[in-house]
Order: sequence, then C-alpha cells, then structure tokens
Amino acid sequence: MQFPDDDNGQMLAAMADAGIDLTQPLEVDFFLVFDDQRDAESAIEALSQTDMNGELELNFDEESTKWEVIVCLHMVPEYDALVAKETELNTFAQEFDGISDGWGVMQHQHGDDEFADEDDDHQCSEHCHH
Repeated sequence: MQFPDDDNGQMLAAMADAGIDLTQPLEVDFFLVFDDQRDAESAIEALSQTDMNGELELNFDEESTKWEVIVCLHMVPEYDALVAKETELNTFAQEFDGISDGWGVMQHQHGDDEFADEDDDHQCSEHCHH
C-alpha cells in the first residue's frame, strides 16, 4: 500500500508494516487538547449531544498539564476519512479553545501479544463496539 508522505500516511504505513489489516474497522482514538478543565468539560458535553457514535473520555495529562478529550470511533482507518475526521474535530475543539492532537490505535490486534494486558482496566459503556 502507498500512503501520502505526511504524519497520517506515516502512521498508516507503520500500522500496515506491523501487520494491522487496514481494511477492517478499528477503534481509532482522536485526541483533543485543552488548557482549561472547563473548556474540556464543555467540549465533551457538546460532543455527547451530537450524533457521533463513539466513546468519549476525559483525562488530565500531568506531564503536559493539559486536559485531553479522547474521542474513540469505530471506523476503517482509511487516509481520507482519518484526515476529514481530524479536521472536523480540530474545528470543533477550536470552538472551546482547544486543538486536535492527532489520532492513534490503542488496541490488541490479532497476532500482536505486546498489548495483551493493556485493556484490562477498560470498562465498557453503551458506546463500545467490541
């Protein structure tokens, strides 16, 4: 597979090289970063009122001292769809004085035992698709 020569393309290439099937839907985490807790909470509240079918999580990153909203969407990790969703979420985050800070896939893949114990603390919600 060929991917554009940018951060998203490089991430997809690395995923493909790791043996991840990019034709199958995955749980893709999009990260939105806010300086202020109230802004992050307002953003997550607004997101919960949309028709976006995904899981939402709010974290405080002690290293960066910023608030992070994680939007987990079940989707095929296709380049154009990822770029479009990242752009959409960045525009949304800016309404709450935040920014998009990329995306990632943080789950156990078939044949990849490196992350076997990573989801042990995960608690499912009505939005989970696994």
